[in-house]
Amino acid sequence: MSEQTENTEGDGLRERLQKQGEETLGQLAAGLLESPLVHKALAGAFDAREKATQAQEAAMGALNLPSAADLERLTRRVRSLSQRLEGIEDGVDKLDERLAALPGAGIEERLGGIEAALEKLGNEVEALRKKLPATPPKRAAPKRAAAKRAAS
Repeated sequence: MSEQTENTEGDGLRERLQKQGEETLGQLAAGLLESPLVHKALAGAFDAREKATQAQEAAMGALNLPSAADLERLTRRVRSLSQRLEGIEDGVDKLDERLAALPGAGIEERLGGIEAALEKLGNEVEALRKKLPATPPKRAAPKRAAAKRAAS
């Protein structure tokens, strides 16, 4: 039982030390942020970073190379296009499912049957044509047309 007491006291001491350390770090950070010297140093560092970024972009532009900002813009546009394409694909899939559910969904089979029937009819017409004489019989001219020709 003494081990549990020691563990409890050790845990309590650890928690107090941790809490005191966190409070001390918080006070130190607050003090640094309130310090005008640290504030000026941070502002100067951010300004220097911005100027370096601008200089880098200008150099990359002079070399006709894309900057990180250009690549980021391009990445966003590609993602946007990808999402739009996925939406279109989903729409096409839904449309395909709806078309498959329509009563005339067996159109391809029906067209195949019609083509087969047309081919059969074509073969029969060809067979009949072969049975007919090679020269068509001469037709007699209608009597009225003959009479008109005779009158002129």
